[in-house]
Amino acid sequence: MLYIVSTPIGNLGDVTLRAVEILKIVDYILCEDTRITGKLLNHFGIQKKMEVFNDFNEEKVIDKVLADLKVDMNIALVSDAGTPLVSDPGFKLVREARSDHVRVESIPGPSAAISALTISGLPTDKFIFLGFLPKKNGKRLEILKNTMSSGVKIKSTIIMYESPFRILKTLAQIKEVFGDIEIVVIREMTKIHEDYYKGKISEFKMNLKGEFVLLW
Repeated sequence: MLYIVSTPIGNLGDVTLRAVEILKIVDYILCEDTRITGKLLNHFGIQKKMEVFNDFNEEKVIDKVLADLKVDMNIALVSDAGTPLVSDPGFKLVREARSDHVRVESIPGPSAAISALTISGLPTDKFIFLGFLPKKNGKRLEILKNTMSSGVKIKSTIIMYESPFRILKTLAQIKEVFGDIEIVVIREMTKIHEDYYKGKISEFKMNLKGEFVLLW
């Protein structure tokens, strides 16, 4: 069995009872960073083997993981925070596991995109999720322009993630495409220093440390 296990996006108290039980019983855990996942395991008194699984080694690790699954091992895949595969590696592994008739089970839990949507004050019935935009300016602008067309047609809320290193640049590009619109920015979801901004892009002011969710 391959378990896709959601973990807290900030507050460790947000982990589900089922997630803790699964992490206890699997043969090993695939994670992006053993230091981050190690803190979660230590918090809940779990001693379990961890193997690194990220964007840089995904192709190399998949074959080994599939071989382990075929000999009846149980493996959990986690990301650094939130629901795995959502702007994180794992899609190819799940695809190959499904192709090999391996059972894949989701252990649902926190998601920064959904959590941000519910407290944004924006319409929640329809939304477009962009994840992290590409680093190249041309591709970023292309996606934003295409999103503007799609979002206007179906009147949906748009959600994306951004790092502290590109937040100001991204806001400038959103303004370039959408105009000086009202936007919601939520920083450090569920953590001690969680912060919320709602207003015009031109008036944005916020501590630039941490991870950001942008909605408009």
